[in-house]
Amino acid sequence: MGKEQHTVLVVDAGGRGSALVDKYSQSPHVGRIIAIPGNDFMHVSSKKPVETHTNLKTTSLKEIIEISKKEGVSLVDVAQDNAVQAGLVDALLDEGIPVMGPTKAAGEIEWNKAFSREFMSRHNIPQPKFATFDSIQEGVLYLQRESDRPWFVKASGLAEGKGALPAENNSEAIKSIHELQKFGNASHTYLLEEWVRGEGGQQAEEFSSFAVSDGEHFKIIGHAQDHKRVFDGDRGENTGGMGCVSHPLVIDEDISTQVEDIFAKTIKGLRDEGRSYKGILYFGGILVPEEGGQKVYAIEFNARWGDPEAQVLVPGIQSDLFELSNAVINGSLDTFLLQSDNKTRVTVAVTAKGYPLDYSQVKGKEILRLEEAGKFPDIKIYGGGIKKVDDTYVVSGGRVFYVVGEGKDVLQAREKAYAAIERLHIERDNMHYRKDIGWRDAKRTRG
Repeated sequence: MGKEQHTVLVVDAGGRGSALVDKYSQSPHVGRIIAIPGNDFMHVSSKKPVETHTNLKTTSLKEIIEISKKEGVSLVDVAQDNAVQAGLVDALLDEGIPVMGPTKAAGEIEWNKAFSREFMSRHNIPQPKFATFDSIQEGVLYLQRESDRPWFVKASGLAEGKGALPAENNSEAIKSIHELQKFGNASHTYLLEEWVRGEGGQQAEEFSSFAVSDGEHFKIIGHAQDHKRVFDGDRGENTGGMGCVSHPLVIDEDISTQVEDIFAKTIKGLRDEGRSYKGILYFGGILVPEEGGQKVYAIEFNARWGDPEAQVLVPGIQSDLFELSNAVINGSLDTFLLQSDNKTRVTVAVTAKGYPLDYSQVKGKEILRLEEAGKFPDIKIYGGGIKKVDDTYVVSGGRVFYVVGEGKDVLQAREKAYAAIERLHIERDNMHYRKDIGWRDAKRTRG
């Protein structure tokens, strides 16, 4: 592949898209980047010019195709779930535009959780017991017949990572079924899933793994551990993700082997069902104690990078991302040398106070010393809900930006991340973040 200066278009707005823009900008093949919608902080970490279209949506299919043609785009990376469900990849392929990402049919493994669970059953992928319903009454009647136990009540459709409601017993589950209706069409079909517990009834440990596939072959990129609840100690509302650590220590050789087997079954199963999967596949797993070790159960699949998982894994990819994406598109992933630096990274999501509920009073507030903090050693800052007004950055969304620290272990990485955060401020004390990201690995590292 020659060193022609290509234009890459990244379809995403937040921290995940920012990490991809940063990594694509490091490729000698890439001359400039377009991000749709993008955010106003993407150009800070990028080594190449970045053009954003913040007035568009990830589902603006017609406009994305027009821009791709007009600007001579060589590669479109569809990194966002709503875009996959809307069929953006299919539409781009119909126009002959090279695209990194799964088709709508392949991506159904994320955007239809009922389909995903049934797919896992067909292909012998370990998972919790589940039942699917199309009305409130059906689920309530089911729970009235079942013995009392903990559940997860989940919207079958896309709900911005917030459509999984925990319930400690049947009564709470019935309340959660009603609460789930706030997600509209996403919850018209919903699932009741057994809440799998760890040893002694404690919360079972969760993790996520990421593989890249060209439809035939796949390679595992890495593993991460997200922190979903809004407050320290895993308390409070579920969010899109408050922070993440890469290469969690809980992933030993046995668990890694189980994960690889699940990816193999999934890629083959999708191909056999006529849904060949090309792109990044996210596997959300949970560890269930069993005699002699731990068994990996599937919580979910996502048809793209996670957010904030991308912020800790994408920076560690040492291979050229433009070349990797083309290997996926061309079906030559088996001969591609995929390398990572294996450093530990911790990302902390800095949010508007009130997120994920009402943070409307924080919108428009100024963010102070952002570029200054980004100059700390071994630190990257990726924008999310952020906007530039004149010469200042202001809050425009719930998860405002992400601070990523890297190091030899979790203690060093998170010390750097929190040191940078200490320099930052949202006017009138409107900044919130968790102070315990990576706590499990920190505990393991200290012994």
